[in-house]
Amino acid sequence: MDTENENNLDAKQEPEEQHPKEVITKITGMYKDWFLDYASYVILERAVPALEDGFKPVHRRIMQSMKDLDDGRYNKVANIVGHTMQYHPHGDASIGDAMVQLGQKELLIDTQGNWGNILTGDRAAASRYIEARISKFALDVVYNPKITEWQASYDGRRKEPVNLPVMFPLLLAQGAEGIAVGLSTKILPHNFIELIEATIKHLQGKKFTIYPDFPTSGVMDVSDYNDGLRGGKLRVRAKISQRDKNTLVINEIPYSTTTTTLIESIIKANEKGKIKVKHIEDNTAENVEILIHLPNNISPDRTIDALYAFTNCEISISPLSCIIMDHKPHFIGVSEILRLSTDHTVKLLKSELEIKLDEFQEQWHFASLERIFIENRIYRDIEEEETWEGVIQAIDKGLQPHIGHLKRAITEEDIIRLTEIRIKRISKFDIDKAQQKIEALEDEIAQIKHHLEHLIEYAINYFKKLKKNHGEGRERKTELRLFEDIEATKVIIRNTKLYVNRKEGFVGTALKKDEYVTDCSDIDDIICFTEDGTMKVTKVDDKTYIGKNIIHVAVFKKKDKRTIYNLIYKDGKNGNSHVKRFAVTSITRDREYSVGKGKPGTKVHYFSANPNGEAEVVTVYLRQVGSIKKLKFEIDFAEILIKGRNSKGNIASKHPIKKVELKEEGVSTLKPRKIWFDESVKRLNVDERGDLLGEFRGEDRILLVTQNGILSTIVPELTTRFDLPYIVMEKWQPKKPLTAIYWEGEKERYYIKRFLVENQDKEENIISDHPKSQLELISTDHIPVLEIVYRKARGKEQKPNDEINLEEFISIKGIKAQGNQLTTESVKQLNLLEPIAFEEDEKEEPIEETNQLKDYTQNIEKRDEDDQSQTKLFDD
Repeated sequence: MDTENENNLDAKQEPEEQHPKEVITKITGMYKDWFLDYASYVILERAVPALEDGFKPVHRRIMQSMKDLDDGRYNKVANIVGHTMQYHPHGDASIGDAMVQLGQKELLIDTQGNWGNILTGDRAAASRYIEARISKFALDVVYNPKITEWQASYDGRRKEPVNLPVMFPLLLAQGAEGIAVGLSTKILPHNFIELIEATIKHLQGKKFTIYPDFPTSGVMDVSDYNDGLRGGKLRVRAKISQRDKNTLVINEIPYSTTTTTLIESIIKANEKGKIKVKHIEDNTAENVEILIHLPNNISPDRTIDALYAFTNCEISISPLSCIIMDHKPHFIGVSEILRLSTDHTVKLLKSELEIKLDEFQEQWHFASLERIFIENRIYRDIEEEETWEGVIQAIDKGLQPHIGHLKRAITEEDIIRLTEIRIKRISKFDIDKAQQKIEALEDEIAQIKHHLEHLIEYAINYFKKLKKNHGEGRERKTELRLFEDIEATKVIIRNTKLYVNRKEGFVGTALKKDEYVTDCSDIDDIICFTEDGTMKVTKVDDKTYIGKNIIHVAVFKKKDKRTIYNLIYKDGKNGNSHVKRFAVTSITRDREYSVGKGKPGTKVHYFSANPNGEAEVVTVYLRQVGSIKKLKFEIDFAEILIKGRNSKGNIASKHPIKKVELKEEGVSTLKPRKIWFDESVKRLNVDERGDLLGEFRGEDRILLVTQNGILSTIVPELTTRFDLPYIVMEKWQPKKPLTAIYWEGEKERYYIKRFLVENQDKEENIISDHPKSQLELISTDHIPVLEIVYRKARGKEQKPNDEINLEEFISIKGIKAQGNQLTTESVKQLNLLEPIAFEEDEKEEPIEETNQLKDYTQNIEKRDEDDQSQTKLFDD
C-alpha cells in the first residue's frame, strides 16, 4: 500500500509497546475519487442520452447488434440480447428491458409477438417468445459504417460505435428519461412529422416551435412548457366524453399513466367521497375504453371536472432536458436540441457526400485507366518482360502518353489492378459501353458536387423524402388545448353534512344531534356570523368554536360578488343603529372580523344572506324612550348602496331598536350577469374572455345547435363543458323563431322549416332521421334572406340566382314538422344574406342597479338634530 498517495488508504500503527495489533484506517481519500468516478460513469455511460444520435449506450449497442444480425428476417429477442452482451458490460435483464422500451416506441424496431401494452401497463412476453428486426426507417437514418467512429468494446474483443450516424432528431422523436448521480433527464417524445417540418424551417432560417406528442394521445396544455427546460410544466388530461346522462367514456389517457393506475385513482377518489361513481368497466383492448357509470342526479359535467381535479385523469409533467454533449452533461431546451441535431445531420450528409464523391472519382479514375489500357493494347507491352518490376514499368510507360486528362497521378496500386484484369474481359471489351460508364460516373460526380455546393437545399430535400417515405400514420395524436383552472371546491361532491349549535357557538360535521345546515365537503370553507357582529371564515372540521349565538352559517365561495348580505346592527353598546349591504369576496381564514367597528356591545338586529343580491323590505320597531312619537318605520334594502365589507353603513336610527321584521321579500338588485364563451378552453366565463353571449338573468338560457342538427337550451353554468361542434351558441329568446335549411336524405331535396323551441328542457333533432340528412344552414334572425346559386344544367342556360325572403316563403310550424321543399332545381350553393330589419325587435334596455337610487347618509346628521326629524327618516 502506497502511504505517500493521499488518495489511497493511509495506515497508521500505534507504537508496538502500547498497542501492537491495533490499526487505524482512513478512507476519506478513497471515497473522494471513487464516488466521482462512479457518478461520471453513471451520467455518461448509463442514464443520459447523447446529443449526436439520441441513444444511451445500451440502446446504441442493441441497435449495433441488430445490424450485425440483420438478414431481413425476424430474430428472437433472446438471441439479440445475447449478441448485445458482447458489447454491453451489464446483464441480459437490463438489455431486454431497454429493447422492449425501444420496441414499444414503434420507430426503430419492427416487432412481432407480445411486446406489452403501454395503455394497460401489461409487460412483454419473455425474450425467447418475441422477435424483432430493424425497421425500414432505422435502416435509412441510423447506419453508415463509412462515417461511423469506432472504439474498442469493454473487453477489447470487438469494435463498437462511439455514436451511430443518425441523420434525424431521434432524441426528440423518442424522448428519454433517466436518473443519474446528482442529476436526471426527462425529454418528452415529440411528433415525427412536426420535427421534420421544424427541421426544414430551421434550415430555411425560419422560426419554429415544437411541442410533445404522446402515443397514449390525450389532451395537453403546453402554455408553461418552457421549451422542455427546468421549471417548465405540462398538464395532460384524459379525453372524457359523455355517452349518456349516466355514463362517461374515457378513450384516451394521459402520458405516463395506464388504464390500471387511472382506474385505481378514480376508485380512491370515490372512496374518499370526492366523486360519486356507481361502477367502472374497463373494456380496453387495442384502444382505450373505460366506462364510468354515474348514480342518478349526478351532473356529468361536474363529474368530469372532478375527475380532472382529484384523479390521474389530469397529471402534471415536469420536463428536464439534459443531454450529453462533448462528453459533458448540458441543460438545453428542445428547440436548441433540434437545431444542434439538424446541424449535425447536415455535417453527416456532407461527410456521406464527400465519401461518395471520392468513391465515384476512384471508379472514374480506374474506368479511364482500364479503357486506356485495353483500347491502346498496352497489355501487349508486357509480353516480353521477365520480371515483375519490368511489367510495372512497361505498363506505366505505355500509359503516360494518354493520361493527361486524369484527375490524379497513377500509383503502383493502379497498375497492379490493371494486371489483374482477366483475358476474357479484355477480349469482350466494348469501347462504347466503357465510355457510357465513364460518362455516367461523370454525371454522378457532377450531381454530388452540386449537392455539396447546395448542401442546405440537399438537406431539406433529404428531410422531405423522409417525411414522404415514413410520415404516413404518424400524425399528431395529442390534442393541444388551453386548460381552464378547475377549483376543487366547486366540483367536489358534497360528501358530508354540516351542523350547528347556534347557542353554544359550535359548527362541524360531528354535531349530528344539533341543527343540520347543509351538505358540504371536507375541503370547503364555511362563513359564520354571530349576534355580536363577528364574522369568521374557517375550514370544515369535526367541531369548531365560532362564538355564541350564531345567526348564519353557509359554505363560503371565494370571489362571490353576487351573494349580498343585508344587515341592520347597533354599533357598540350606546351607539347608533346602521343599515348596510355588502359582499364578502376574500378574507383571511380563521380571523375574526366585525360587521361594524368592533366596539363592545355591538348587536345585530337583522341579517339576511341573498345569493343573487335580493333586496327585501323590513319593518323596524323602536323602543319607547323619551318623546319618540313614531315607533315604526320601513327600510327598503333596494335603496341602500352595496358597499365594501368594511363600510360602516348608513344610520338607520339613533334610538334603540326593539325588533326588525321582514315585511316583503325582494328581487335581485344586481345587473344581469354578462357571460362569455372562451373557444380555447370550451367553457363559459364571467371574466370577459372570448365572445360575449349576452346578459343573463336567473331564468335565461343558452340556445345550442350542433352540426348534426341537435337543438337544446341550457341554464348557463360555468362548469358546463362544450366539447361538441356547436354552430349556434347564443342567448335564447323564446319568442324568436329559428330557420333551418337541411338536405333531406330520403327525398334528396333541400327543405326549409321555421319553428319556435317548444320544450326548453328537451333535446330535439330539427332535421329528419335519415342517415344521409344533414343540416345545411340555420338562422336565428327574424327575417332571414337566402341566396340560391343554381348548378348549370347540360345544354341549358345558367339559371340566375334567387334571393328569398324566408319569412314570406314559409310560416312558423312545429319543431317536428318536415318543412317545405326549397326547390326542385339542382343547387350549387346556399348563402344566407344580410337579414331584413325587424322593426318590432326592440333591444332589451340594460337594467340599472336600483341600489343607486338614494344615499341615506346625505344630510343625515342635520336631520337627526331633533327626534321628530329622525323618526320621519323612512316616512317619505
